[in-house]
Amino acid sequence: MLRSMASAISALRNHQTFMDVVSTNIANVNTTGYKASRVTFQDVMSQTLSSASAPTDTVGGINPVQVGLGMRLGGIDTIFTQGNPRATGQPRDLAIQGDGFFVLQQGDTTYYSRDGVVDVGTDNTLVNPTTGMRLMGWMADTTGAINTGLPTGAITIPYGTGEARATTEVTYQGNLDVEAEATDTVEATIPVYDSLGEIHALTLTFTKTANDREWTWAVTAPAGVTVANPTGTTIAFDSAGAYSTPATTTIDLTGFTNGAANMTGVVLDFSSLTQLAQASEVGATNQDGLSAGTLIDFSVNEFGEVLGLYSNGMSRTVAQIALASFNNPAGMLRMGQNLFFPSPNSGTASVGAPGEGSRGRVWSGYLEMSNVDLAREFTDMIIAQRGFQANSRVVTTSDEILQELVNLKR
Repeated sequence: MLRSMASAISALRNHQTFMDVVSTNIANVNTTGYKASRVTFQDVMSQTLSSASAPTDTVGGINPVQVGLGMRLGGIDTIFTQGNPRATGQPRDLAIQGDGFFVLQQGDTTYYSRDGVVDVGTDNTLVNPTTGMRLMGWMADTTGAINTGLPTGAITIPYGTGEARATTEVTYQGNLDVEAEATDTVEATIPVYDSLGEIHALTLTFTKTANDREWTWAVTAPAGVTVANPTGTTIAFDSAGAYSTPATTTIDLTGFTNGAANMTGVVLDFSSLTQLAQASEVGATNQDGLSAGTLIDFSVNEFGEVLGLYSNGMSRTVAQIALASFNNPAGMLRMGQNLFFPSPNSGTASVGAPGEGSRGRVWSGYLEMSNVDLAREFTDMIIAQRGFQANSRVVTTSDEILQELVNLKR
């Protein structure tokens, strides 16, 4: 058999593989998070007809004489370049801007994916709706803190759970009449929420002192609340009527009969008060407490934090999505369904929060498009076709040579 025919046959087989890879890339041009593949070829061993010789005093060196014996498939590499983000208008769709992978789990098996289609399952866990696999991350504690040093677990959206926020600061605005007499009083209301979301209307009373620029204040509470440890109970104004001192005024609220937690260091901000020659009028303009509300929706920020949105307007971190990175992502195994699985040459997963290392950040409302370059794929298709054609001609020509040899004996 002619060497040329054997070489051409190996090329035909491997150019068919080349075409298979190109066709798969084109087929997945609109597959979410798909990463294109690339084919590389290598020559196989060559037959040495004569060896090389070193130069001598009389003649120069002689190169080896070798005949190649064809080619083989060198490798099929996965190209992990960034795909373009595509806006979907669906805030639960997620795209990674970086090198990370979403961590998905099915039973005891963990997979990795760039496909950020996310929905909420009937058990309130975040899942990929196509595979049913759960999205992994960390749940926040009752204060909203997240410990990414713990093992990852399924992310659960606690729909319907109640949440309230106790008041920590009340801001006042208004004027205390500079012409007020000593012992004159001005009253205002302190609306505060306790840790259970119940509102309490406390009374704030300002009393003019004998000093032209000073007032004292005191807080009284209705039954069921105790006011304790007031600080900075004398406030002063400068000659222009602007608030002067003290920098901080606080109270503690304790003894709630409804079982709410004690509130220590509640700030009363008087810095916007004035003392001018006009009637006294003081009111609370803002306080940061909230009544009880239930979780009705959630959003995801660029750091993968899942923010619960409550019916009372409150927003609190309830979980964080985990991302994984690999030293050699091209070494991962494709498992279908946009999933990857580690191999001995990919390295182990380094799992952490988005925004750390090379994992990248999360874009809500986007999906990552395939990184397939159609112009390159169609060019590769032509190259594969011409390579196949050329090698088929070699087979035909080799066959004609063999025919001539057979025809020598007639």
